[in-house]
Amino acid sequence: MIHAGLAGATGYVGVELLRLLRGHPGVQVTALSADSTAGRPMEALYGHLAGLIDQAPGPTTAAAFEGCDVVLMALPHGASAALAGEMLDAGIRVIDLGADFRLKDARSFERWYEVEHPRQDLLPQAVYGLPELYRDRIRGARLVANPGCYPTSAALALAPLVKNGMADLDFLVLDSKSGLSGAGRKTSLFSHFCEADGSVAAYAVAGQHRHTPELEQTLSDLAGRPVRVTFTPHLVPMKRGIMTTAYTRTPIQDLSPLYEDFYRDEPFVQVRSETLPATGHVTGSNRCHVAPRFDARTGRATVVSVIDNLVKGAAGQAIQNLNLMFGMDETAGLDLVPVYP
Repeated sequence: MIHAGLAGATGYVGVELLRLLRGHPGVQVTALSADSTAGRPMEALYGHLAGLIDQAPGPTTAAAFEGCDVVLMALPHGASAALAGEMLDAGIRVIDLGADFRLKDARSFERWYEVEHPRQDLLPQAVYGLPELYRDRIRGARLVANPGCYPTSAALALAPLVKNGMADLDFLVLDSKSGLSGAGRKTSLFSHFCEADGSVAAYAVAGQHRHTPELEQTLSDLAGRPVRVTFTPHLVPMKRGIMTTAYTRTPIQDLSPLYEDFYRDEPFVQVRSETLPATGHVTGSNRCHVAPRFDARTGRATVVSVIDNLVKGAAGQAIQNLNLMFGMDETAGLDLVPVYP
């Protein structure tokens, strides 16, 4: 049995980790932390956990996770790195669901997140945790950087074309729409109900979103050369889900065989050749549905990708990585039928 700790257990991602790990056959959650709500039972913070999880989180310190085999960190950017170093020194593996280890270049991190990276020395050993692309690197890793939700949906949409040299690398356009839970539990004017309900809003446009360098890093790695993307995120008035629509020029018209071959053995990626996916088709699951289409009039590919931002975009993917790190069945604890309607 793997003993796991959760740092930042009372945010949306932390609570989703608790939900999923409770049904995992090989993992027991033995430690929780949450500085702002330390000492309060989880069922007092989240009514849906009443009678299911009565643990109370403690302060986020290294001592809180003594005896754990792995710690999953759902902390704000800049808050994970120092604690991760202490965990690694103690022989505890780390999965960071924040941004601290996603970018390989510390200067890029400092530019986009406007803080100095607290543990630059750990960046070389951090493995980017997108299993469909980096499964072999993740196995046995000590430190995994869980991808962002937007980069997960976008990378899975474009990977078959980019990896096989079938995308115009000078024309990569990504339009993404996310539910409100992507903004976290702490409210802001932008995600306030009265501001968001009945309205769709673009934000961080023209290359300003912090996930842009992460997207470009992954696609550049697949392409074998630097690439740039046009990425526009939108907030839509729903709780969960991300839909990314990707556009690029391509010389091939029959895209389905390429995608079906690329994702043939992937347990969580479903290629939709006949029908288009919707965010509601993956809610509550670790699945990604991808639908490639060719526009003969323009010579461009349009690829629609949907995920649940809290599962495949965060907690579920972290558990997928945990399974790989500890040699378990990759689908353990994640064989979930999406919730519908």
